[in-house]
Amino acid sequence: MPAAPPAPVSAAPRPARSVLAWLRQHPSLALGGLLVALWLLAAVVGLLWHPASAYEVDLAAKLQTPSAHHWLGTDALGRDVAAMLLLGAGQALLVGALAVAIGLVLGSALGLLAAARRGWLEQLVLRLADVAFAFPAVLLAIMLTAVYGPGLLNAILAIGLFNIPVFVRVARASAQVVWTRDFILAARISGKGGWRISLEHVLPNIAPALLVQATVQFAVAILLEAALSYLGLGAQPPQLSWGRMLSEAQTLLWQAPLLALWPGLAIVLAVLGLNLLGDGLRDALDPRLSQQR
Repeated sequence: MPAAPPAPVSAAPRPARSVLAWLRQHPSLALGGLLVALWLLAAVVGLLWHPASAYEVDLAAKLQTPSAHHWLGTDALGRDVAAMLLLGAGQALLVGALAVAIGLVLGSALGLLAAARRGWLEQLVLRLADVAFAFPAVLLAIMLTAVYGPGLLNAILAIGLFNIPVFVRVARASAQVVWTRDFILAARISGKGGWRISLEHVLPNIAPALLVQATVQFAVAILLEAALSYLGLGAQPPQLSWGRMLSEAQTLLWQAPLLALWPGLAIVLAVLGLNLLGDGLRDALDPRLSQQR
């Protein structure tokens, strides 16, 4: 009796690449994501809990060094520095998110319009973007302060207006490449209008570029908010801000240098994390860039 043929050996399915291995290939994305995650965690913790009061003035406990009760010490008014940092993290997150949202929504819409409608309308959008580039966020904040007074809302508006022309140029440049693709021609033949093509076909294809730019502008927004608050144009008492903490600590650099170290380190880590995250996202979304490095 002939032996039965051996059962066919099925090819083992190729195991999916683990998240850890993928992150090892993109160390900037992993490190940036970790720093941003720690920043977000600090912002959430600051809303729910903090080791001591960030608003209670206790002159008897002023300028204390780090201890079990005050983890990072106290400032010149006896307020807990750790609690102020945690609440400042939430403030920076709020300002950055709103300012980037303003620039992303308005700038992307204008950039899509410029790419879809060539001619005088495109030139008008670009020239308006050039004019907006001539007004830095600090100058816009000074102008708004002169009219409406200093405040966090005016700082957010100034940074958001500064972000608009950046997203206009990114969205227009990316959309112009997409408009040359064959599937756009097919969509035009099917009778779709310019705005429908922009929303259904162009916008999803340029979303990665906008996401990368949003992380970069988020980092810029953190720096600008800190600068405006340092100059007294941003957050006003009793609002807490890393920039205001730096401003209040500058007269005590020789007496209590840690008061300037903690908010400065927080700003550096937040901006570094966002820049690394944007760099990692750029490499992950466009592997050609990582191969060229």
